[in-house]
Amino acid sequence: MTRLFAATVLAAMSGKAAEQHLIEGAARSTVQVLIYEDLQCPDCADFRTMLDQQLLPRYAATVRFEHRDFPLAKHAWARKAAIAARFFEEARPGLGVTYRKYAFANQSAINVDNFNAVLSDFARGHGVDPTQAVAALKNEALAALVEKDYQEGIARGIAKTPTVLVNGTPFIETFAFKDVAKSIDAELAASK
Repeated sequence: MTRLFAATVLAAMSGKAAEQHLIEGAARSTVQVLIYEDLQCPDCADFRTMLDQQLLPRYAATVRFEHRDFPLAKHAWARKAAIAARFFEEARPGLGVTYRKYAFANQSAINVDNFNAVLSDFARGHGVDPTQAVAALKNEALAALVEKDYQEGIARGIAKTPTVLVNGTPFIETFAFKDVAKSIDAELAASK
């Protein structure tokens, strides 16, 4: 079973909301896999499957997997989903990753018209007030955190999702487990 760490890093300036990045695996590892993802992106859902079935079982004890929000403009509910994931992580550490997995697994059933109802159902099913979950979609601090991830991604040259960076080495949109694993193994060997 993988260990899940929710990391909260204080913002550089006082008065700002705390910055959260969802982290799975070894939070203190020098080998870092940054995952720029869009919760409405089918390729991101495929990567989530690779993460759950192959990467985390093999590397959870030695590698830090850090999620970054990169909702694409072409996806109608992706930004709302990213904000919701942040809300759920604040509500209960670990629930943000659970919500991300849920959104990926149910992409075909979610649309703009039913997004709030689906969000409410998820909240209710996980012991969170559904009214608060829907209200969080208008939370400016959470929206700003999503936008910060997005702008940092733009500054790094990110344009497609998923973009996965293994200590800076990019894997973009569609790629094989063996290629990511080879890069992680090289980074782990170099860190010894």
